[in-house]
Amino acid sequence: MFGDKKTVMTTPEDALPGRGEAVAVPSAHFVNDNPLVDPFPEGTETIVFGMGCFWGAERRFWQIPGVFTTSAGYAGGVTPNPSYEEVCSGRTGHTEVVMVVYRPDEVFFDDLLRVFWETHDPTQGYRQGNDVGTQYRSAIYTTTDGQVDEAKRSLDIYQAELTPLGFGEITTEIEVLDEYYYAEDYHQQYLAKNPHGYDCHANTGIVYPGLD
Repeated sequence: MFGDKKTVMTTPEDALPGRGEAVAVPSAHFVNDNPLVDPFPEGTETIVFGMGCFWGAERRFWQIPGVFTTSAGYAGGVTPNPSYEEVCSGRTGHTEVVMVVYRPDEVFFDDLLRVFWETHDPTQGYRQGNDVGTQYRSAIYTTTDGQVDEAKRSLDIYQAELTPLGFGEITTEIEVLDEYYYAEDYHQQYLAKNPHGYDCHANTGIVYPGLD
């Protein structure tokens, strides 16, 4: 249907070589002025979500009480320190993601999962709405054992809600985070800097019941 290699996952042999140096990003979050890069405060935890274009996704999470900081980036791929243009080519293997650093004593991980599931369609494979390509696939990249278990359970719970409504199988990747690469400066907190910018994220209207 889409007719180009952006919808075919690249192989390590075909991936772009990337570079040894990471992109420079601001030291502070544009909205809450908290650090954008680690070290983060003791007691915080980190989770990385891929749910389509990272501009709108990041805004959903920085608005949540208990979230310390957020950033836009790339994960799940092969190419080291990729540029946005390289990710868009489909030849890095990365998906656009949001890193969420949160205080678990102030916001439950399940509350973050609710935002994740309810603000994108996780059954679309290599696309999200009008955005097409492997960079828009749905993903949860975990950093603790507890997150792995909860994320997998939440997928099963949400699938049980989607199936009776005629949706297909959830395609969300759930994997332990390997490498997270920050996106370029202009992507960070993009919709705070550009309030009328593109945002493909909206509530789907399908409620995630949450973990028992």
